[in-house]
Amino acid sequence: VHVAARLRVLRPVRRGQDEGAVVGEHARELGQHPRLVARLQVLDRLVDEELFTESEWASVDAVAGIESRGFILAAALAERRHKGFVAIRKKGKLPPPVVDVSYDLEYGSGVLEMQTGSGGLLLIDDVLATGGTLGASVALSRQAGYSLVGIGVLLDIGIAPGFRCGDFVPRSVLQYG
Repeated sequence: VHVAARLRVLRPVRRGQDEGAVVGEHARELGQHPRLVARLQVLDRLVDEELFTESEWASVDAVAGIESRGFILAAALAERRHKGFVAIRKKGKLPPPVVDVSYDLEYGSGVLEMQTGSGGLLLIDDVLATGGTLGASVALSRQAGYSLVGIGVLLDIGIAPGFRCGDFVPRSVLQYG
């Protein structure tokens, strides 16, 4: 997988009502490619070999995906590593009981929810932009009873250099900008 080739398929998309963040829309490219499974295997290999060590994976009980593209990545990793999957969703989409956290977006505010649990959790999302959603998901995961093992994203678009979530620096497969 050539990073330059992957970045060429990203097309800028404006998110938000007004002046939302501009991000690359890669879900369409992933979803329409006839070899989705092969691409997920490549992503799995990249994440396994480059982002998280075997000892980190040994501490993981579940992989959490942030709504909604994070679900694709987290579910694939959870399945391949024989780990549980935990969904982090927008308010009102999970059956109770749930815990929630409010957070600021580039263009407003939001609420994320997840069900309570325990054990080591690997947090996965598609894009690191400003870090608001990741930061809220870290706080939510801890509130729900999980111990965070690490944070991974497919793409860091480079607008929040040095971003940290407490003790964790999100690890990315691709960096842009």
